[in-house]
Amino acid sequence: MFVFATCGGYKGATTILVSCKGVVNRTVTAAFAYPFRLNKVIFSSPDPTRCNGTWADFHLVGNFSSSAQFFVTLGVLIFLYCMAALVLYLGYMHVYRNDGIFPMIDYVFTLSAVFLWLVSSAAWAKALVDIKVSTGPHIVEEIPACKMQGSSCVFASVTSMGSLNVSVVFGLLNMILWGGNAWFVYKETSLHKPSNTSQDSGLYPPASGI
Repeated sequence: MFVFATCGGYKGATTILVSCKGVVNRTVTAAFAYPFRLNKVIFSSPDPTRCNGTWADFHLVGNFSSSAQFFVTLGVLIFLYCMAALVLYLGYMHVYRNDGIFPMIDYVFTLSAVFLWLVSSAAWAKALVDIKVSTGPHIVEEIPACKMQGSSCVFASVTSMGSLNVSVVFGLLNMILWGGNAWFVYKETSLHKPSNTSQDSGLYPPASGI
């Protein structure tokens, strides 16, 4: 839930101040949001005349939708699995413990969740670093219109990405949480609990009373 809320609900914008022919310190904005297909985001025009025709459309750089969607989709799927597991634990615990297949399925899924949280969190953290670079001050150097004689651009601001930083932290916390949960699920499997047949069978008969 927290992963989905902090990452999937993000909306931001980066702004620069443009001075060109007939325009002084006009704000130009590029708004972006989840799933962060920045290569489809265009800066707005400084004025209706587009700086007397010298201003050309400029896109932000990068498409980080795969990492962002993988991260958020995993969070949604894990949430649904937790709801299903909660129903099983609360209403059908006797079936869960008596049938050895359910604990094994739960154990395998838990280990898979740990691995997927690690991979998705690492991928999303790397994508977040690239997003900050693509929307940061260096974009002024990439805009052709800002390099023309008589034109100048100054980076103004970019929306805080604090919630995106928090989403990475939640991803890592989920990995740790599921890693700890794997031990408790393991204790319910036949790998930890020997079967009744293995307990009863042995080389020596049970001791009899006197």
